[in-house]
Amino acid sequence: MLLVVVATWFLAPAVERWATTTVTVPLARLRIAEVTRGDLVRDVSVQGRVVAAVSPTLYATAAGSITLRVDAGASVDEGQILAVVDSPELNNRFRQAESALEQLVIELARQRIESRQQALEKRKAADLADVALVAANREKRRADEANAVAVISVIDFEKAQDDLRNAELAHAHAVADADLFDERLAFELKAKELEVQRQEMFVEDLQRQVDDLSIRSPVSGVVGDLLVEQKAAVARDTPVLAVVDLSRFEIDAQVPESYADDLGLGMAAEILVGNERYAGQLVAVSPEIVSGQVGSRIRFTGRMPENIRQNQRLTTRILMEERPDVLMVQRGQFLESGGGRIAYVMDGTGLALRKTIDIGARSLSAVEINAGLNEGDMIVISSIDQFRSAESVLITD
Repeated sequence: MLLVVVATWFLAPAVERWATTTVTVPLARLRIAEVTRGDLVRDVSVQGRVVAAVSPTLYATAAGSITLRVDAGASVDEGQILAVVDSPELNNRFRQAESALEQLVIELARQRIESRQQALEKRKAADLADVALVAANREKRRADEANAVAVISVIDFEKAQDDLRNAELAHAHAVADADLFDERLAFELKAKELEVQRQEMFVEDLQRQVDDLSIRSPVSGVVGDLLVEQKAAVARDTPVLAVVDLSRFEIDAQVPESYADDLGLGMAAEILVGNERYAGQLVAVSPEIVSGQVGSRIRFTGRMPENIRQNQRLTTRILMEERPDVLMVQRGQFLESGGGRIAYVMDGTGLALRKTIDIGARSLSAVEINAGLNEGDMIVISSIDQFRSAESVLITD
């Protein structure tokens, strides 16, 4: 009798809860998970498309007819000539500029010779004036000596003085004229040299344009689409062909709009190729949202997988945030069916009790619990629609 009373005392609360339970759900229809503490990695998984990181389009640098040297799909090396533009107008301008340069160089050489000859004439005149000055000085000394012994007339003595003065002036003017002429010749030569240099730069620029008529591959890779026909007439800046560098790939991924504010350049990523994972990094995010998605680019940061192809579809996981030592539980349908505010906790007696919860960050596999649950709690993570918002649910075997 005593055992019956004791058993009744302990079982009475459970019996009362079972009696007040209006919903019964078999355990086989539920998924149960434990609330744990650990590091939560917030991420998003998207499908990405493999694209070449470097795929330049090459353009015609001048108007003319195009001659293609390669076919679509051909392997090419960096610097290899892929096409040539035949531009008679540009070639004629280049030849005319070269001829004008040669003429200017000849004129400069002639100017140098004439300048030396004219400078020599001016120096000759200065030297003759110097000789005349020496002679005038000598005559002046002779006149001074004759005047001292009174053997020369006053007129002849004064004439000797005038001749010396004339000689001095003529010499000074001849030297100044020669110096000024040297400066003028130097100025004229400098002007002519600058004219030659200007023409040389013009010829160099035309030479560059002529060289650019040969369209070379900027990278090693494969020729993509040919955008013009063989021997077609093209205008300047007409797209000619594209080259794809197959040694460097990126992932072009579309991320749901709900994650737009969380994306940031430099975020780590994991790219799944077959059964292997490769490290990547988010290097570009589109500034606009199109059809509810945000465009992004992910670059391989370590080794690249072999035998991947352009436009191949790959699964990419972007690691947006890591929260250390948080309370979390495995993700499940209870988040959607309960609006992220309700969870049912197993009490160990076969009942699931309704609790109000507050969730934080979500990852692909787990969700952070801010309030309402404790570490070690066992909760229902499958859909709770079948519980019909009951305060307690009887779970049967």
